[in-house]
This record gives sequence, structure tokens and C-alpha cells, in this order.
Amino acid sequence: MKKTILAGVMALAMTPLASQAETGAGCGLGSMLLEGQEGIVFNVLAATINGTSGNQTFGMTSGTLGCDGNGTVTFAAAGEYLNANMEQVARSMATGEGEAMETLAGLMGIAEQDKGAFIQVSKSNFSTIFSKENVSGTEVMSSLTQAMAADQTLSKYTS
Repeated sequence: MKKTILAGVMALAMTPLASQAETGAGCGLGSMLLEGQEGIVFNVLAATINGTSGNQTFGMTSGTLGCDGNGTVTFAAAGEYLNANMEQVARSMATGEGEAMETLAGLMGIAEQDKGAFIQVSKSNFSTIFSKENVSGTEVMSSLTQAMAADQTLSKYTS
């Protein structure tokens, strides 16, 4: 019984890492050390090294370790955040307030003056965005983007 619970906890703990592994570990020491290696095991290992040592932030600010701090944040980064924080985003979106929506807005490149509209449109369309109990991050992102495209203020972020 204890082994089953431990395995479940470990699987949940690895979920954010697995979502990173699908698109690569990004820049950082782990990525440099394992450069050229392929497969989920190496990507998870590189992401773990990057995440536990906190070297990506240093790399982005210094322009080292294969990082470019001037890169553009993409919806892919927002999707990865969403996959790792689905429950928090759902709660924040349903109430129309909270750090999870602020973070998601930032990752999606929503300007400060448009964050209120983003949060309101998300809250108003919550039942469409989270259309079923086990909705995937991809489905949420697609529905959220559709809701944004229908809004005059937010449509500029979807083109």
C-alpha cells in the first residue's frame, strides 16, 4: 500500500517535468551537459538539473548557458504553465482573481492595461473553457484563445 501511494506521489511530482520534457528542457546547465541526447529520460534529467540548481534564471540574465533573456514568451510557455497548474488556474479563473491568472496573463504576453479584460473574459467564459471535468491543457488553451479572439480588446493577442 505504501509503495502504491509513494508511486502516485512521485508521478504527480514529476508531472511538471514531464510536460517540460515533451518540448525539451530549454536552456541551462542540464541542457548543456546532456546536449545531443534524445528521449524523455534525458529531457527530464536535464530539466531536473536546470530546475533544482536554479541556473536558468542566471543564464537568462547573463546570456550564458545557452540562454537568451531577450527571447519572446510564447503560448507554448503558457501551455506548459497551464498543464502544471491546471487546478490553480481553474480556481483563479472561476473567481476572476488570483495569482494563477496573473501569471498566465503574463506568460501569454497580456499587457498590464489588458489584464482586467483578460481575467473578465476568462471568468465569463469559464464553463466553455473548462468544458468538462478532465479537460486537457490543450483544450483549455484552445477555448481560452477562442474566447480572447471574440473580444475586441484581447483579439490582438491571438493573431
